[in-house]
This record gives sequence, C-alpha cells and structure tokens, in this order.
Amino acid sequence: MARVLISMSNDFLSKVDGIATSEQRTRSELIREALRVYIKRNKISNNVKAEENATILSELLD
Repeated sequence: MARVLISMSNDFLSKVDGIATSEQRTRSELIREALRVYIKRNKISNNVKAEENATILSELLD
C-alpha cells in the first residue's frame, strides 16, 4: 500500500483523531473512508450534471 503525506492544522487533526478514537478506527482508516465517500459523491454529482446537460442539449436540438 502506498503512503501519502498530507498537511493539516493541529485543530483539524485533533478532530480527525477524536472521531477515529470514538469509532475505534485508525486515523488512516477514517481518512480512507472519508475519501471513498467524497469520490462516490463526486461521481454521483458528475452523473447528475451530465444528465442535466444531456437534457439541455436535447432540448436545444429539438
């Protein structure tokens, strides 16, 4: 597994660690899950935008 170095404020890191501890996860597990959710939401959002654009284009071509 690859390692990635990221920077964040101490306050934000404390929040991340607090959540990880309360969920009995490692910091890495929590961040991976957060990124999975972000990627899934982004994909869904892009699909919705693509459908909206297709509808607009179809209306313009009619």
